[in-house]
Amino acid sequence: ALIPSIVLIETISNVIRPGTLSVRLAANIIAGHLLLTLLGNTGPSLSTTLLSLLILAQILLLVLESAVAIIQSYVFAVLRTLYAREVV
Repeated sequence: ALIPSIVLIETISNVIRPGTLSVRLAANIIAGHLLLTLLGNTGPSLSTTLLSLLILAQILLLVLESAVAIIQSYVFAVLRTLYAREVV
């Protein structure tokens, strides 16, 4: 008796999954860029010492952003492969 509802739930899950993965990927990309932009906009109002610390923080965040981008591309590729195997 539960089989039709389980089939419906699984179908909806398979249809929604690519959209949720895309939203998650976009949110991770936008979050880092937004943080870099917000920190960069405070630069003109800082003293020289704080400005040098801000530049160092920006460089560290850029390295972190690059690492996150590499991890996100790997996760995206793996999830895409798993999803393609599941559908076909």
